[in-house]
Amino acid sequence: MDRRKSLKAIALGSVATGLAAHGCKPGEEKSEVVDVKTHEPAEWRTDYENKILSEIKAGEDFFNEHQRETMTVLCDLILPPSDEFKGASDADVVSFIDFMARDTESEKMQTDLKGGLMWLDHKCNTENGVVFKSATEGQQKAILDEIAYYDPKTPENERPFEVNFFSMVRNMTMSGFYTTKIGIEELGYKGNMPNVWDGVPQDVLDQHGVSYDPEWIAKCVDQSKRNITAEWDENGNLLT
Repeated sequence: MDRRKSLKAIALGSVATGLAAHGCKPGEEKSEVVDVKTHEPAEWRTDYENKILSEIKAGEDFFNEHQRETMTVLCDLILPPSDEFKGASDADVVSFIDFMARDTESEKMQTDLKGGLMWLDHKCNTENGVVFKSATEGQQKAILDEIAYYDPKTPENERPFEVNFFSMVRNMTMSGFYTTKIGIEELGYKGNMPNVWDGVPQDVLDQHGVSYDPEWIAKCVDQSKRNITAEWDENGNLLT
């Protein structure tokens, strides 16, 4: 099984700037200009979700600009695009993770997400002299290779923080991608589809001494009319 198929299986089973502390002198108040641009509608969201997000200002996003860019790089390393398949950023997975992080009441999840991004920057800055998003793909993968695998026999609360962080982001990337239109199309999932029903078998009808009314069977079992919505008269009689 190749890596892409493995990731699909997961989906179906279902410090640099980050560590810099910017404070103010006692008594000073720091003001920040907040971008009031609203979210643009996205095809992969429902009308309700687009309505809710349109009321949320960009300045209220969970991730700041640097964190979003870092998360975009990370998600695309987890699920990269190719000539055959789309990648995480094609489905705007980071917006999904941002939405989930704001919507959840779990402070631990929120802390782990931002703390994990800070860890990536710190680790990459220490080893390569640049923040994670600015490193080469080889440098980025070398860092991720250290945290992408864990012993399943080790309880989650005993694993290193960064390992659990990567596992959470990987799971959210899979969930975010494979619940979008392009992800569902890649899986080939078509949802519940009507099958062909030709009525109760004749031998069963004969066994019970019953039969279909010719007019009724023509209206209900004729497969050429399977996509036609049934209509009834005021007395409950089937018309079509």
